[in-house]
Parts: sequence; C-alpha cells; structure tokens
Amino acid sequence: MKLFVNNLTVIDYSYLCHERGMVGESLIVDIELDGSLNDECMVLDFSLVKKQIKAVIDNEVDHKLLVATKHESISYNVLENETQILLDRPNELPIYLNCPHQAFALIDHDVIDEDAIIRHLEGAIRAVLPANVTGLVLKLAAEPMFGPFYHYSHGLKKHDGNCQRIAHGHRSIIEIERNGEKAEDLEAYWASRWTDIYLITKEDMVTSADITLPEPLEALRDVPNMYYVAYEAPQGRFELIVPQQVCEVLDFDTTVEQLTQFVAQTLAQDNPGDKIDVIGYEGVDKGAMVSWLVEKK
Repeated sequence: MKLFVNNLTVIDYSYLCHERGMVGESLIVDIELDGSLNDECMVLDFSLVKKQIKAVIDNEVDHKLLVATKHESISYNVLENETQILLDRPNELPIYLNCPHQAFALIDHDVIDEDAIIRHLEGAIRAVLPANVTGLVLKLAAEPMFGPFYHYSHGLKKHDGNCQRIAHGHRSIIEIERNGEKAEDLEAYWASRWTDIYLITKEDMVTSADITLPEPLEALRDVPNMYYVAYEAPQGRFELIVPQQVCEVLDFDTTVEQLTQFVAQTLAQDNPGDKIDVIGYEGVDKGAMVSWLVEKK
C-alpha cells in the first residue's frame, strides 16, 4: 500500500555554486510512503506525515546554506560553536561565511541538486518512520514559472526564527501592473536586476576587521570590491564576505513586505503619474502586495 502527500512543504534555502556564487532557491516537496497497514488500518497517520516528517525536512535543509563538501572549490572548518565555509573560485571573487552550525547543511556530494538533497534527507526521514513503512520516495521540484522570476539570498537579524540565518534564499516570481495592465517590461527588468542577488541591509555592513578569519585566510581582509556583513541574532553571530558585484545594499530589513514596497516605490518614481501594483513573492505561494503612485509635477 502506498501513501502520498503532494506539496508536503516548501524548502527555501541557498547553495554555493562555483559558477553562479550564492543562489537562493525554493523547491516543493512531495512524498510517497510504501508499507503495510498498522493497527489503525493506516500506513501512517497523515498528521504525522505533515508534522513529524515535515519537521525533519525543515530541520535538515530549510532556511540553510547547502554546501557540497566534495566540490573542489569549497572548503569548510567545523569548530566548537561555528562552522567556516569558503567558496574559492580561480576566476571569481571568493565567498566566505562564519556562522553557527545550524546555518549550514553539509552535504556529502560534489554539487547541490535535487538528487543530492533527496539523498541527504532520506536517512534522516527513515530514522523516524515506524517499522511498517518500508518504502520512501521523495520528489523535489521547482514551482512552474510562466513569467519573470529571480533568485535571491538574504538574512533577517531581527527574526526570532530561521530567517535570521545570513545565507538563506528564495526563488520568487515578480508580478507588476502599470495602470491595471500587466507590465512585462518592468517584470523582466526587475528579474534581471535581482538575478542571483544577495540583498544586504545597510546597517548590517561592517569592516573587514569585524570578521572572524582563521590565519590561513587573513588575506581575505584585503581583497578589493568585497562587502563585509555581520550581526548578532538569537542563534548566534553571523558573518559574511561577499563580492560587491552580486549584491544590492538597501536601507531597510529585507522582508518580503519591504522588498515589495521598494520595487513599487522605485518604479512609481521612475514612472510618475502611473499607478504601479506589485506582487512580490517569497518563495512559493506567499508574499506581499503593494500599490504606489507618484503624482506628476
């Protein structure tokens, strides 16, 4: 007998790529369980699937930076209270992080893709399944996109939950209307502007002296064209060194509400007299809606 739950959850995360740098992503999770019926005439109670298994998935990969530990461009150092990660590419500027352990998922693979994530999750999920459940199939898929979208990474230091982690992200649709009509040119512009972007809250920027570096990496303090970001949050201290060219610095916390308002306000200022409506998504099926109008002078 097989039990299935489609759209069990969505995992929002970022990963390090030797070509693209830090990439925000969102994947929908479906699950199938194969087994005999238990004393309740069930393979497994749906409530346990939705709570227990979802909790395992969230704990393993959601709102984390996924790190392919076998890739030649990635090195890592696990210390007592934090983990240090370096993406060092020969033709691109490096990316470095020093964060609490729970900010990362160290995946024993040479690339982060759906198969690698599934393999990483399977062992953790099987550990909580009852004996009557003998088969497990996980399916991960990106939301079908029929218009412009972007991948972004960020961190929210004021958040009590896992959004405080400095390197997690989303794959997000952007929908824009100008005077009640779909504005494909504005959608395409914003999707291009925020392709594989890291969004920095300005008040979180620090100097290179504020970043914790092991002695072999001290030279990172002197690499030109880098931003240094750090903050204290409930889970600990988060630190990041990231190339300026893949960032946008903003004057506010990068919540989906404020990002959507920023897009609407910016476009309205560039198009005075036009009513701008923006739907900004944070991953899949959640986000914010804002309307903005700047009168012509």
